[in-house]
Amino acid sequence: MKGIQIGDKRSKYPIIQGGMGVGVSMHKLAGAVSAEGGIGVISTADIGYQEEDFDKNPMQANLRAIGKEIRKAREIAGEDSILGVNVMVALKNYGDIVKECVAQNIDLIISGAGIPVDLPMYVKGTATKIAPIVSSLKCCKLIVKHWRAKYDYVPDLIVIEGPEAGGHLGFKPEELAEGTKPGLEEITADVVNYMKEVERETGKEIPVIAAGGIWDSKDIQKFLNLGASGVQMATRFVATCECDASDAFKQAYIDAKEEDVRIIKSPVGMPGRAVGNAFIRNTEQEKCPVAKCYHCIKTCDVKNTPYCITKALVNAVKGNLREGLIFCGSNVSRVKKIVSVHDLMQELTA
Repeated sequence: MKGIQIGDKRSKYPIIQGGMGVGVSMHKLAGAVSAEGGIGVISTADIGYQEEDFDKNPMQANLRAIGKEIRKAREIAGEDSILGVNVMVALKNYGDIVKECVAQNIDLIISGAGIPVDLPMYVKGTATKIAPIVSSLKCCKLIVKHWRAKYDYVPDLIVIEGPEAGGHLGFKPEELAEGTKPGLEEITADVVNYMKEVERETGKEIPVIAAGGIWDSKDIQKFLNLGASGVQMATRFVATCECDASDAFKQAYIDAKEEDVRIIKSPVGMPGRAVGNAFIRNTEQEKCPVAKCYHCIKTCDVKNTPYCITKALVNAVKGNLREGLIFCGSNVSRVKKIVSVHDLMQELTA
């Protein structure tokens, strides 16, 4: 397996660990994945939730934590490895978060949960590379054409998240329920062919990464055969010793059955895939009053939201599952045990 080229660095293996927030993929997990030859990704969504002043000054706490987490991950991974961050477009202080990541010399910014129309303006002239997350060929074309026209910038990487991905999804709820959207294989083939045209026009190599429902080395090889340069995986990395989430959170993955997986309506305004636990059932029956707003998401209507997504995700990552939202991928029921990142990477690349 050939690695992924990011700037002047190349990973050993074609595997990106998906960014998972709040707090699921922080410095321990991202650093370990990068150290093992993959590309580790830190989630910046409410990354400062462990800072003492997070409740009073969440935005400042988040900005401060970015540098801390990146430095700690670098210590684990080594300077020659590739380290990335995931930044949601839906964040209220999206621009400030991106600028801080660039200031910390992050290698790669992966951005989704919205269309990152102005992402290039934050990185031009720096060593940081950028990758939009797309869910269709149409979305890919829109971003590429806009970036080229407005910023004379071509994506350094394209990440395709298909309908089997975890967390927030770029599809309508009815499309997910009816299965009317094309599968990841079809989307990948279409995007790969289009990006080959862009490569010919620009002379720039643009890796395409497939994500969503990828489980083992056979899946990885399937997408490499379709022309992808690599894959992004998240669910399997939760059940690792190094994952930054609590043991209770990891155990929820091990205990999850196929019928437990639900498509929910997130306060972000997008559908999401999660474990249908007591918290999901309760908030479907009645709203959970929002006692404190963390000013995290642009699209959140505080007065009408069924619950505070920041509070729900922080509760979950800390192990308070009865009051927590547990995002997951479609394959969560296949998780049976906790392993080390080293052993998982060896299995995936065998």
